[in-house]
Amino acid sequence: MRVVLQRSKEASVTVAEEVVGKINSGLVLLVGITHEDTNEDVEYVADKVVNLRIFEDENGKMNHSLKYKEGEILSISQFTLYGDCKKGRRPNFMDAAKPDIAKERYDYFNQVLRDKGIHVETGTFGAMMDVSLTNDGPVTLIVESK
Repeated sequence: MRVVLQRSKEASVTVAEEVVGKINSGLVLLVGITHEDTNEDVEYVADKVVNLRIFEDENGKMNHSLKYKEGEILSISQFTLYGDCKKGRRPNFMDAAKPDIAKERYDYFNQVLRDKGIHVETGTFGAMMDVSLTNDGPVTLIVESK
């Protein structure tokens, strides 16, 4: 499992000109699932995302987590995170999970985040989406399960 995490002041996702998810301060997660991912991978990444100390304290040091800051998450499924560009000019997506498996793991991931007390908004799985955000910092990290 691979997540590109961006600290955000605000973010939204639009599908067919309709806003389907919107958050204020928190994190935008681009979520990639591979065919080998298990529920343990999902739980590991969810715990890491919620507890990473990437928000500033009163001294400007990154000492606070999303949970501490009571931030929100905008979670976007993105199979292209498993695009392999090593050969040729067209990415190979063989490492990305098939849609039925990916959706099951993606939905479970979002539920685990919610179970941790986080407000989670999402895009529409498999849809063409326009994601808009104001990156705070900017702070962008990659979290992987393996």
